[in-house]
Amino acid sequence: MTSDEMTALALLREARWLTPYPAGLAEALLAEGRLSRLAAGQWAQAEGDEETGLTVVIEGAVDLYCQAPGDREVRIGHAGPGAAVGQAMRFGGGPRLATAVCAEPSLVLRISDAGLMRIARDRPDVWQAVAAVVYRQLRGAMQMAADVVALPPRQRIAARLASYARARRPPAVLSLSQQALAELTGLSRKTVNLVLGDLQRQGLLRRDYARIEIFDLRGLDRIADS
Repeated sequence: MTSDEMTALALLREARWLTPYPAGLAEALLAEGRLSRLAAGQWAQAEGDEETGLTVVIEGAVDLYCQAPGDREVRIGHAGPGAAVGQAMRFGGGPRLATAVCAEPSLVLRISDAGLMRIARDRPDVWQAVAAVVYRQLRGAMQMAADVVALPPRQRIAARLASYARARRPPAVLSLSQQALAELTGLSRKTVNLVLGDLQRQGLLRRDYARIEIFDLRGLDRIADS
């Protein structure tokens, strides 16, 4: 087993969307999947692809985009190590719904629909795991919409950062530029810059070029709920 395979297996065994299922499912996903090292800016999957399946981030992070009116691409999400995105044709629907672009050099595992079908012959619970991934994506999209509608800028930014940090091992380091965070929260870059400066002075985080290090997740939660 290569070092990349060992890294992938260790992460899959701890991934939240896989932990409810009996041992062996992580090994099956790795056996049927294809590991790829991608540079920052490379696509891990593309909106409109007919071949669906799961894309799991092993190292690094990906930004998710979808097509908007006026032939624009809108940033709609950010996924770090352990997160899975995608869908399976078994549950209906059509081509891929989002483009995943590496926010930094990344290692990703891609499992095709055909690979999922092969796993399901011996492990039908793989479909429960895929359904859990789809549910998490739906819940995340609904929460993002609710934040935009209900929360003022400071709380909205805190909620979005807390959501991404919660999915990472502490201390969480997010590969997010201020422009990216502005797009994800529907705010101006100037507003994001002012709020991040305030949160940094409070010791909740530290911002750097295209990176945000989270120190106090509970503090962000308190602000989001205030």
